[in-house]
Amino acid sequence: MSIAVYAGSFDPVTAGHLSVIRQAARLFGHVVVVVAINPEKRTLLSVAERVELLREVVALHPNVSVSSTEGLIVDYARAIGASVLLRGVRGATDAQFETTLAQANRALAPDLATLFLPAEAHLAEVSSSRLKEKLERGEDVSDFCPPAVAAKLRQRMSPPSLRSPR
Repeated sequence: MSIAVYAGSFDPVTAGHLSVIRQAARLFGHVVVVVAINPEKRTLLSVAERVELLREVVALHPNVSVSSTEGLIVDYARAIGASVLLRGVRGATDAQFETTLAQANRALAPDLATLFLPAEAHLAEVSSSRLKEKLERGEDVSDFCPPAVAAKLRQRMSPPSLRSPR
């Protein structure tokens, strides 16, 4: 069975990420979505929250699982027997960055191929950063992410005085 790894910060998971995951689930026997932990990157959601949201939104895909790692993605991929690293691309800027990353990964792990999967065309402008910006402005984000993600972000981004008690 072919195993592919789709890694990212997923802070939070967007409709664009899900587009890539759906395509990957059709192409590979198993897809592992990996929350890559970068201690130097400031994130809104904790690793546990990102993993939980991902598990919720990929639950309909029995051949997709979710994990996290602090190490190099190529090491993680080798450890689970993956043969492909997946990268989502939205446009030319992403393609340049992702090509550079793929070349670095190839230097570290020549046995792993990198496959670029574009999100659906109408999701080309969707990014985690843009999603958070839209929420901060109070805009509708239903086209950018699943409802569970929007709810979690609204909860996290609202002023403490407006949050519902737990």
